[in-house]
Amino acid sequence: MNDETQKRVVTAVAAGITFALSRLVTQRFIRVPERRGIKDDVLEAVLKGGTTAVSTVLASMIVRRLLRGRR
Repeated sequence: MNDETQKRVVTAVAAGITFALSRLVTQRFIRVPERRGIKDDVLEAVLKGGTTAVSTVLASMIVRRLLRGRR
């Protein structure tokens, strides 16, 4: 698999992991108050950024392991 295809696969897998993690994290840590403040916005941004970073690393590891097994 060439680098471009590998990047596309990592992106697709990361999107799936991000979706699943975001739902879990959002339901667990974010409570929607009557009036949202800056604290709520910062918490949401940090959690979304963190889940995106974690999912990208996990996806990359998964794809590399799968490719290693094919060689």
